[in-house]
Amino acid sequence: MVTVKYEDLILAFEFIGAAAPTEHSAYISLDTGAIYWTSEVTDGLDDDVPDDLEVSDRYVAIPHKTDLELGRDLALRFVAEQLPDRYTQVYGFFQRQGAYSRFKDLLESCGVLEEWYGFEADAAERALRRWCAETGIELQDT
Repeated sequence: MVTVKYEDLILAFEFIGAAAPTEHSAYISLDTGAIYWTSEVTDGLDDDVPDDLEVSDRYVAIPHKTDLELGRDLALRFVAEQLPDRYTQVYGFFQRQGAYSRFKDLLESCGVLEEWYGFEADAAERALRRWCAETGIELQDT
């Protein structure tokens, strides 16, 4: 079992989630625990990326937030709990581009934006810890 620092994992996870799925990627070496970052839109993130990164079974791709149901579904769960009367409105946001901007504007106007950030961070940590356990990666908390 390989060990990865939680802080390194969350940084890579946030990098991946900052773009559309497949634009940014990060892989964990199952031999060393090193994390390699790649991007379809930015060159030169990691100069030492192994050539077999995407084809070898010795690396595992860190999932995008949508792979862990931390995108729209999480936002809708939050709204159902915190602003149930706004659920239909927020659901409508996610039918068009720019949903997160409108979603966060609404949360700010309702005074629950900070609660959202905490809710999102807690859900991401739980999902990543579960994913690591399923993948055979041990997390080192610092």
